[in-house]
Amino acid sequence: MKQFTGYQRGINLGGWLSQCRQSRQHYDSFITENDIRRISSWGLDHVRLPVDYELIQTDHGEFIEEGFQYIDNCLEWCGKYGLNMILDLHKTRGYSFDEFKSAGFFQNTNLQDNFVSLWETFSTRYEKYSDRLAFELLNEVVDRRVARIWNGIADRAITVIRNYAPTIPILMGGVENNSIASLKMLAKPRDEHIVYNFHYYEPLIFTHQSAYWIGEMPSDFSTPYPNQISGYRSQSRRCLPTRNLQVYSDLDPDAEIDSKFFESAFAEAVHIAEERDTALYCGEYGVIDQADVASTLRWYTDIHSAFRKYNIASAAWTYKGKDFGITDEHYAPILDDLIKLLS
Repeated sequence: MKQFTGYQRGINLGGWLSQCRQSRQHYDSFITENDIRRISSWGLDHVRLPVDYELIQTDHGEFIEEGFQYIDNCLEWCGKYGLNMILDLHKTRGYSFDEFKSAGFFQNTNLQDNFVSLWETFSTRYEKYSDRLAFELLNEVVDRRVARIWNGIADRAITVIRNYAPTIPILMGGVENNSIASLKMLAKPRDEHIVYNFHYYEPLIFTHQSAYWIGEMPSDFSTPYPNQISGYRSQSRRCLPTRNLQVYSDLDPDAEIDSKFFESAFAEAVHIAEERDTALYCGEYGVIDQADVASTLRWYTDIHSAFRKYNIASAAWTYKGKDFGITDEHYAPILDDLIKLLS
């Protein structure tokens, strides 16, 4: 399978310019040049930078030059310390994945025009960095029913980007929160620089145990990794009743999840990527700070085994904060081991 060269080993900068308190004080302090230097020292080759539209654009569509400066700074620091960067539009005007409020984005042509215009602005501003920058069109389209519409919107954005940056890598993810199962619903890559992007947090009952933002999840729920399929399935039915349990449907209930689970989960996507001659990128994966660290390390070890087997590029969620930050105190006992896996 084609490799996503220069973006094989990365980490997210979640919570800095996205999903955060929108203030200059936060932007100036959450991530600094020293953090980029530290990430580079680990031997990684890139960072994924999630950006919410509020950083750079008002609700009326006017651009905020001061906001662009933070993206510029990150690009400068990455260049200084030998890292590539993925610019991920985490939220756009009219669409928010985490609250699942589309505000009509997939039906409103004005909002879609704004989205395309924003990517034209990114392209004209950053095309000169095409050798060390990639664009990610939009983070986690939730609704499966808009798959065809999303393909059309993405095609418009890609057309505009290519007018200014003909070779910059462009990442495109599918519906159902960048589900790996939805990659087959994406349009075929229109050129050799399109990369298929997915997120992977399975078994969700393990990686998101006690997650306060999941309404059905008990705040004191705990489960180890690995565990038998039957155990995860019964726990999911109890704690995640509205979630799709298709991930377990074809598995032996008496089997224990290990690296083979991830290899099997990735196999169809690898086949599709090979058929369509594109690379695969896992832009998010990780374990909440409510899980015990020994289980967390075993999960990371198994998913990385599958990444390496298939040459899937990846970026862990996340560097700092957001309940998943690997440099936070919870992960201190395993940080060195995690860094070895990431690099």
